[in-house]
Amino acid sequence: VTRMTKDFSTDQLFSLTSTAVEHGHEHGHEHGHEHGHEHGHEHGHADNHSSAVPDRCQGIEMDAVTVNEDGIPYFFHSGFLFKGFHGAAERANETFTELDEHQHLGHVDAAFRLHYEDHPTEHNNIIFFLDTQIFSYYQHKLEGGYPKNISEVYPGIPDHLDAAVECPKPECEEDSVIFFKGEIFHFNFKTKAVEMKEFTSMPNCTSAFRFMEHYYCFHGHNFSKFDPKTGEVHGRYPKEARDFFMRCSKFSHDHVERERCSRAHLDAITADNEGDMFAFRGQSFISRRTSIHPSPFLRWRLVVKSSSGVGENHTLLDGYPKTVKEELGIEGPIDSAFSCDEHQHVHVVKGQLMYDVDMAASERNATNERSIMFPSDAAMCGPRGVTLVKGNHFYHFDTLKLLFSRAVPERHQVSLELFGCDH
Repeated sequence: VTRMTKDFSTDQLFSLTSTAVEHGHEHGHEHGHEHGHEHGHEHGHADNHSSAVPDRCQGIEMDAVTVNEDGIPYFFHSGFLFKGFHGAAERANETFTELDEHQHLGHVDAAFRLHYEDHPTEHNNIIFFLDTQIFSYYQHKLEGGYPKNISEVYPGIPDHLDAAVECPKPECEEDSVIFFKGEIFHFNFKTKAVEMKEFTSMPNCTSAFRFMEHYYCFHGHNFSKFDPKTGEVHGRYPKEARDFFMRCSKFSHDHVERERCSRAHLDAITADNEGDMFAFRGQSFISRRTSIHPSPFLRWRLVVKSSSGVGENHTLLDGYPKTVKEELGIEGPIDSAFSCDEHQHVHVVKGQLMYDVDMAASERNATNERSIMFPSDAAMCGPRGVTLVKGNHFYHFDTLKLLFSRAVPERHQVSLELFGCDH
């Protein structure tokens, strides 16, 4: 498993090997189905007028987790809502007022942001499940005709759910929603079919969350990352949610937030198969979890993701650093580079030109020169396409070919949507 990085000051290439740690699934399925739906409707409605405001840093269990239309995470606990990865709780009915008009909001059973591009009038709506009813919001306004019974909108799905999470294709075979209530239900939007699944390696989810194309099951104040098709949990899980999804003084420091939410441009970006993203800026690298680490190099400029899994420990391979010319067959400096899992080529960006390097070739050369839409500071590729970072913004392309078109995609803010900042 390799990571290739280029030192800005010396024009050399570093290659890192990673040692993966096997993890048993002792948390497993055995304490899953016994949980039932105790986190949901049994909360009752008395909590709605409680004066005790919850503190996310106290290790509380979330009832539901989703993202809003701008990709900002929303965490629900009792009648309260936490917006983003830090900050105090507020009453959920201050943001979603109609929930309280129809039934006193003491809890939310489940929530997700609808991903259904075949139906643009519903795509990106935020969906809530409360007891037997479903609420559909667009830009924080309740859609006409709602609330409706769950059975009317999602036939075959039970009431009083534990959790729910969207699963768009190709992450699932078709645009779907995964529902949790002891058993696992896959609901197909296209056919309305319900398929029962058995996720034997997962704990019971009290809430579920799709973030940056990865899937997380929250149980208590811990979480596990899982495969939405099989329920398999790979890696060292469960993990503490406050280390990854919350900014708590006990678990992180103020300088982490300042650096993460800085508008200074990134030097490089990549992601591993454990669901973590690494951004490199100056002498530090920033994990999407919560941590900032000093870089052992003066300045990182290039990071290429391999197609294999990555563990926790990274060691420089023998024979490195090397010059970029020696390793990739192209003169430095290089602005960005990335590889996609389905083939063995590294795509190298230099100015407004992109080249391909066949990493399986005995003599590597930069070939297939073509112009791209604009130069980039950093780039990465994943199952959903290519991301180019330029300044404080990034642009997502569904396919590699779209980099060479003239249609400029929507501009997104790095600190807000990649790192969960509130500005």
